[in-house]
Amino acid sequence: MKVLVAEPISDEAVELMKKEGIEVDIKTDLSKEELISIIKDYEGLIVRSQIKVDKEILEAAKNLKIIGRAGVGVDNIDVETATQKGIVVVNAPGGNTISTAEHAIALMFAAARKIPQADRSLKEGKWDRKKFVGIELRGKTVGVIGLGRIGFEVAKRCKALEMNVIAYDPYVPAERAEKIGVKLVDFETLLRESDIITLHVPKTKETAGMIGKKEIEKMKDKVMIINAARGGLIDEVALYEALKSGKVYAVGIDVYEKEPPSPDNPLIKHENAITTPHIAASTEEAQLSVGMIVAEDIIRFAKGYPVNNAVNLPPIPQAEFEFIMPYVTLAEKMGKIAAARLGGVIRRVKVTARGKLADKNLEFITRAFLKGLLEDIVGKELNLISAKPVAIERGISIEESRIEVVEHYESLLEVNVISDGREMYLAGTCFGKEYRILKIDVYNVNFVPKGHYIISLHEDKPGVIGRVGTLFGKNNINIAGMIVGRCGEKPGGVQLMLLLVDDPPTKEVLEDMVKLDGIIDATYVYL
Repeated sequence: MKVLVAEPISDEAVELMKKEGIEVDIKTDLSKEELISIIKDYEGLIVRSQIKVDKEILEAAKNLKIIGRAGVGVDNIDVETATQKGIVVVNAPGGNTISTAEHAIALMFAAARKIPQADRSLKEGKWDRKKFVGIELRGKTVGVIGLGRIGFEVAKRCKALEMNVIAYDPYVPAERAEKIGVKLVDFETLLRESDIITLHVPKTKETAGMIGKKEIEKMKDKVMIINAARGGLIDEVALYEALKSGKVYAVGIDVYEKEPPSPDNPLIKHENAITTPHIAASTEEAQLSVGMIVAEDIIRFAKGYPVNNAVNLPPIPQAEFEFIMPYVTLAEKMGKIAAARLGGVIRRVKVTARGKLADKNLEFITRAFLKGLLEDIVGKELNLISAKPVAIERGISIEESRIEVVEHYESLLEVNVISDGREMYLAGTCFGKEYRILKIDVYNVNFVPKGHYIISLHEDKPGVIGRVGTLFGKNNINIAGMIVGRCGEKPGGVQLMLLLVDDPPTKEVLEDMVKLDGIIDATYVYL
């Protein structure tokens, strides 16, 4: 097997592949045109984050069988085209988890003990010991926001430092936290009780700006804040003002709203701000780890063994792929609706294919549903392939079912989702390339899930819909379409309403909608 290493990986990873009989060519700094001209000669390709393995490159890769991404995300690889061409894509999940977790702890120590400031002072020839009196971490309450892979490792290390650890993550079961003696709390409690707050969440519509002036005011005086996750989670202006006033004792920051940050950014100049240039994952061990993980999978593939970290699926026939693609899109939309309506910790997902669809490979469809379900929780780096491992890691039970018989339609896709205390059912079908959702819970709907939607339950009585229309008119939101789903044929009871609007509603409009007489709930989702 002949492999092209197009971006630098560790020498150890290269030597490991060569030792196993793989022919390895190292050609870095190739232009796109140069890569296209030679890629036909290789069965394997290893990249990091700079090279974009797009459709044009993949079309030229006549003999390519596997692509290794020496890192976590695969945004720079056209996974869909690779899958269609039967090319396996592997990555290195978790390769930099420990490095990032350790960096967060390092920022805690540096901020608590004023280590960079003391270092600078001594290098300037001063001996000002009294100026650098710090605080101990032992006995402090640390609030971990996000108990995913990295947050989990940070929490473990904080426990080892004899800290009291609490965590906020509405999508993680309590059992996961209890494994390491961590108490799950709500967001307000974490803000109120923590001496130190450390963030470990992706940047999503839910988490962007999650720490602002309002949230800082609820924190303890002299709180310490650490962010080695994503820029934009914290309002930097509010954070600077809190540092300046003394409300915040110190901060440790590795990521910024704009990268690189402006040299004039007052936050990075503040004496009690410990700042690093997005280097949390930059350790020799992490770089060695991601290279070795990818090299081991390429070796397994060359020997005909299953790979450990495939981010896409086994190849399927082109005709079957074309048939299921509309269902893949439909499934992802269903997942988005379920995420918006359910919330909380997802426990179980069941995907059922009826009719002609029952004969097809459901892997893509199931993963697409999980992607839609988890994307706003995990972040945009989640893709069709990483969705399933992430779901399993979060303790979600996944079941697939096939039933050959179906009424009224050639094929039907059904999904049941169970979260803590709630359950949801969705059904849909496709007509050629057009996808439609037919049912939400017990309500018949039949609509194309595309655009800005508000999904609401309301009492089936006169005047309710009119009041909603008046509210939206007052707020200059145009209703482009409406579907009302009734359970049964008799009036009364509860109806489901779908509003297609031209622009997303504000949080305040949704809150005002729920206050209207007869409205039970209202959820916005972009499909």
